[in-house]
This record gives sequence, C-alpha cells and structure tokens, in this order.
Amino acid sequence: MACHTVRAKRELVRIVRSPSGELTVDLRGKAPGRGAYLDPDEACLDRGLRDGALAKALEIPVDNVTAERLKVELSEAARVREKETA
Repeated sequence: MACHTVRAKRELVRIVRSPSGELTVDLRGKAPGRGAYLDPDEACLDRGLRDGALAKALEIPVDNVTAERLKVELSEAARVREKETA
C-alpha cells in the first residue's frame, strides 16, 4: 500500500477500522470493517501515516496515540508472520 511493494496478500498485514471506528491490526484478514493492507514493516506504516494514505484508505483520521499503538501491533504481527513462514 504505502510503499507500493507488490506482494502476495498472505504476506501483508491488514489494518482494519471496525464498525465502531477503532483501528487495529487484523492478522486473519477477516475482521469486519474497512481494511487496508500493508507490508509487515514499520517503515511502510510510517510512510502511510506520514503521507495520509492510511487515513484516506480507512476513511478516518489517525491520531498519534493510535499510530503508536498500530506500530506496536504491526511489530507483533511481523514477528508472527516470520514464525509462520519459517
């Protein structure tokens, strides 16, 4: 998404805006709500936050507190993905 790298969908991590408006990392890719796919890399998330691509894709502003929480969740998701592919 933000880094414009082409990868298989299963290699990406979904950020989802739930019907209640909460943003979370969705590893299964099945949570209800509007989603955006990212590389499981903090640089991709940073770029998406910085240029507004993530907020635009999810149709909601992303505040600093939420951005920091998403960074932590994405880091955890990247570790899980690494274990799955190892």
